[in-house]
Amino acid sequence: MEDEIVNKVAQSKLITFNLEDYYSKGERMVLDIKDWLYEGFILKEKEFRAFVDAHDWSQYKDAYVAMHCSTDAIIPGWAYLLLSVKLSGIAKKAIQGSLVDLETSIYQNVIETIDVSDYQDKLIIIKGCSKKPVPANAYLFLAERLKPVAKSIMYGEACSSVPLYKRK
Repeated sequence: MEDEIVNKVAQSKLITFNLEDYYSKGERMVLDIKDWLYEGFILKEKEFRAFVDAHDWSQYKDAYVAMHCSTDAIIPGWAYLLLSVKLSGIAKKAIQGSLVDLETSIYQNVIETIDVSDYQDKLIIIKGCSKKPVPANAYLFLAERLKPVAKSIMYGEACSSVPLYKRK
């Protein structure tokens, strides 16, 4: 009789947590305000407000929006507040920052809503590879969220994981 190959990973009590499964669907868009500034660097309130009023906000319907200025201009805080007021009720979410900042914010909200009681006293591997844009901070948020309930937390794949935490 031949020796049967046994998949010990499949038989283990390890739970793989894949952040990619929690990727929020929706278009990601960047709103760069540099073209609304005088010579790309100076915000003149009257002209800026005119650009804001003339802008087609409907293009951001149900999208996630990262607002920023790609020049080194100093933008007063009220400018982004004004933009967020315009996007409110149109976009799913709007933040001031980069696309990575946006994705981080989205994941932070999602991770805060996960019912971690399902992971009580479990051995968890946080899957490291992803085809979707999972920001590095999402892994940190998840580990922090799981630590109070998990028996152990590892990172990577079942065949080559890195231990992160083990409850004593």
